[in-house]
Amino acid sequence: MANALVSIQIIPRTKNGGDPIPYIDEAISVIINSGVKYQVNPLETTMEGDLHELLAIVEKMNERMVELGAPSIISQIKVYFNPEEGASMDQLTEKYR
Repeated sequence: MANALVSIQIIPRTKNGGDPIPYIDEAISVIINSGVKYQVNPLETTMEGDLHELLAIVEKMNERMVELGAPSIISQIKVYFNPEEGASMDQLTEKYR
């Protein structure tokens, strides 16, 4: 059972003020390739899973930005952690659908 939701907005500084979208696409690819449940939204992506695993994915996303040549990265992160009852995107948003 998932015990956490982590939402991340990654903002890489790009070489010569270039378009950040290809970098952001690569960051989302790290999430996709991780196998965790996720939802891409216009300004952030939310992942569902074990807190330790999700934070490791955030680390990999930042490392990928460096591999692509980003000199620095801002990662804005929100964490919902519920080890007792678990955490689910569907459960938190079902009343709005």
